[in-house]
Amino acid sequence: MEVNMNDARRGQDEMLPELSSSEERSAVETLNRWRLILGESAEEGLCESDQYKTGEFQYVELDEILGYLYNREYGEEQGYRKEGGRGSSELTVPNWLHKVRDLFPKSTVEILEKQALDRYGLTELLTDKKLLESLEPNMNLLKNIMQFKGRMKGDVLRSAKDIVRTVVEDLRRKLESHTRASIMGKRSRYASSSVRSLRNLNFKRTITRNLKNYDKHKRRFVIDRLYFDGNLEQHNKWNIIIGVDESGSMMDSVIYSSVMASIFYRLNALRTKLFIFDTKVVDLSDRLEDPVDVLMNVQLGGGTHIAKALRYGETLIENPGKTIYILVSDLEEGYPINQMYQACKDIIDAGCKLLVLTALDFNGDSVYNKHAAQTLANMGAHVAAITPNELAEWIGEIIT
Repeated sequence: MEVNMNDARRGQDEMLPELSSSEERSAVETLNRWRLILGESAEEGLCESDQYKTGEFQYVELDEILGYLYNREYGEEQGYRKEGGRGSSELTVPNWLHKVRDLFPKSTVEILEKQALDRYGLTELLTDKKLLESLEPNMNLLKNIMQFKGRMKGDVLRSAKDIVRTVVEDLRRKLESHTRASIMGKRSRYASSSVRSLRNLNFKRTITRNLKNYDKHKRRFVIDRLYFDGNLEQHNKWNIIIGVDESGSMMDSVIYSSVMASIFYRLNALRTKLFIFDTKVVDLSDRLEDPVDVLMNVQLGGGTHIAKALRYGETLIENPGKTIYILVSDLEEGYPINQMYQACKDIIDAGCKLLVLTALDFNGDSVYNKHAAQTLANMGAHVAAITPNELAEWIGEIIT
């Protein structure tokens, strides 16, 4: 029996309940959203649909913007051949960025910008001055600038430095108050203070000195004077030596290490040295006044010679008993690893506090050589992945 497919479809449609106008709009919107997800793989493209505009959404325009980015998944290297289409003329990067910001909320814009740079390599965003200056200064943009700064020249590089400065200064402000409180805010019970705050209130001394004012009938103290502790003044400064592995996987840690080193540098209680390394060592101690200068000198990637870097750091040790040696690394040594173990042992045996950070950021995600980490921990090193605030607290506990 021959069946007419159009009649069959009509028959099915007649069996379906009639949809209200609001239900129909909702169904169309759901269909169009699925078409946006499927892209050109959809059975019917948006441009061919009778209803491709619903409410505030311009679905054809959204499809064009998303396709400009995500169609890169289907290049000729994956076996796809680009065919001539019937759509509008191709977008340029500036037009694409303008439309993205016009049609999407800020959180979505940041995701699209991140994927454009990280996944699809739209480096025009970083090598075109106007485009670069139009991007939102944030940690992700900072990391991309660090990766691509080698391609930047002239005005583009100057604009990139301004963006780096904006992000770094914002980060430094957020971290500095906690760091100062952790390291400089340790209290001395032998010195009074004119700073009257609950943080500095010496309860024991206040009660002892006011015992004479105890009212037996009302069973309460009459406090006629409060006593506050003064802050410790560090006359014999502690030395902080920070060696940072600049391999690509350590990028977040490189950023936070540079900012924290700059903060330590400004504290009277500490004398700070910073160097970065791959197979070579670069001492950046004379640039700690400006963490932007530090970051713009980082060259991510390359090999890793941790033992060589540790030995260089040894030459910076002046007073081992007052030295905190911080190694920031994933511990993936590119040379015989026993040399790294021996260097760490020598640093510990000299009397230094050795802290090995497999990550220094607020992410908590770290990929590192676990066997090497355990070996160093057994040796007496402190090994951890911590936040910058936890680092400041750890140092504060040691130096008081």
